[in-house]
Amino acid sequence: MKISEAQQLVDEWIKKFGVRYFNELTNTAVLMEEVGEVARIMARRYGEQSEKENDKLKKLDDELADVLFVLICIANQTGINLETALKHNLDKKTNRDSTRHLNNEKLK
Repeated sequence: MKISEAQQLVDEWIKKFGVRYFNELTNTAVLMEEVGEVARIMARRYGEQSEKENDKLKKLDDELADVLFVLICIANQTGINLETALKHNLDKKTNRDSTRHLNNEKLK
């Protein structure tokens, strides 16, 4: 699926089931909540913290999808085409960092 298709699907879902978008500030707070849930899984499953029994039921793929959903909501309601934004961002990173990581002794 293209990112533009995902943006369209999320918009259709919001209009059909969500009634309307939450305002931008609310969605930003929801995004932070969802990122926190990803961080919790990462810290416990892949980091040094022990995983509680109820944490073991959490699915990383589902939590990442929650982050993506809210991120798409914010893009939709602020008029951002994420495909275009990502292409521009990759161009920026390529121009800025084309040799930076290749020459980083810490990564060898």
